[in-house]
Amino acid sequence: MDPRRGGREPPARPVTADDGYTEASRFEGLPAVTIRPARESDGPGIGDVWLGAWYATFDFPPSHPDDEVRTWLATELPARDEVWVATEPDGRVVALLGLSADMIDQLYVAPDRIGTGIGSRLIATAKARRPDGLDLYCFQANTRARTFYEHHGFVVVATGDGSNNSEVQPDIRYAGRPER
Repeated sequence: MDPRRGGREPPARPVTADDGYTEASRFEGLPAVTIRPARESDGPGIGDVWLGAWYATFDFPPSHPDDEVRTWLATELPARDEVWVATEPDGRVVALLGLSADMIDQLYVAPDRIGTGIGSRLIATAKARRPDGLDLYCFQANTRARTFYEHHGFVVVATGDGSNNSEVQPDIRYAGRPER
């Protein structure tokens, strides 16, 4: 239960084996990526993406040591969220998406693949999996992510001073709702 969300979440929709898909890269020289549900064997790659993206983006450290972050991503995140990955043909994980019943809890793209459309494909996956809409949190300092989310139709619904996150960094809550 996430206290920021005001209570228990309904269970996420199950992921089936045929939910993955492969699409050629829009960028010359970059390999196609497959978007698919994460597997237990993806744990190390998910940790590499999360930590690589974090250190490339922020000038403050994560609130936990890297080994604890890796353990959390490999064991606790998949136990509570629907986790998707983008992988290259050689199996390298290049992005991750963590979805709860109504939130994008995690969206990270490997630094060398930022700006190649993978994040947009993961947003499309999230919207398809949660057609009634999604919320997410983003650190105010992450201007690239803020621009990205706003480009994808998410709007600011609240701002925080950082007292409700473990990094103690000012954040923004975004909401993305389908047009009706």
